[in-house]
Amino acid sequence: AYGQPGAEQVYGVLSLLFWLLTLVVSIKYVTVVLRLDNKGEGGTLALMELAARGIQGPRRQIIVVLGLIGAALFYGDSIITPAISVMSALEGIGMVSHVLDPWVVPLSLGVLLALFLIQSHGTGTMGKLFGPIMLTWFLVLGCLGLWRVIEHPQVLMALDPRWAVAFIAEAPWQTFLLLGALVLALTGAEALYADMGHFGRPLIRKAWFMIVMPCLVLCYFGQGALLISDPSAIRNPFFFLAPT
Repeated sequence: AYGQPGAEQVYGVLSLLFWLLTLVVSIKYVTVVLRLDNKGEGGTLALMELAARGIQGPRRQIIVVLGLIGAALFYGDSIITPAISVMSALEGIGMVSHVLDPWVVPLSLGVLLALFLIQSHGTGTMGKLFGPIMLTWFLVLGCLGLWRVIEHPQVLMALDPRWAVAFIAEAPWQTFLLLGALVLALTGAEALYADMGHFGRPLIRKAWFMIVMPCLVLCYFGQGALLISDPSAIRNPFFFLAPT
């Protein structure tokens, strides 16, 4: 039921992932967009206010409409992302036993309900609670990925952008369709800008470059190394990344 990826295909996808993270998140958001703060605040409406300064008439109205559309898109993303994130995480219990599959939706609802009940205590409380949890989470991902990369260090060749270029040149239409899945690795990056007022530009940049990006890259490359050594793991490379 699953295709067996070759090493070249794995390197191509990993190269695409790495350079998408680098260009879209590291350069676009973290390096450039975070500079566009409105009195320390970020987000679509803050960007709209910056763009509309000193502009009157129809052009200002167009900017306001575009800002409202952007805010609507952000609200839509904010609605679907928690559900997708929580459910995709809990679907891993099906790798232990399919008997647990019916519990995915009820458990997801329970987690989301608990999150919404405690978020009223404010950003500071949420940060103190989830900061250590997220730090542990990313470090575990990084360590699991590093373990697999050490087993198959050749996977680091995917850092070369020529693998991404060759992958696109070989199958441009398939790559275009694949980007619909790869973009999931970038979803949520806009929150770096939207939450700038809560955490500040310096802290966001340090967290991304020192913790989040290295751990994510190791995790993705670890999954690639796993697929090269065991193609059957394509069923769910993320959960097979951990030792059984």
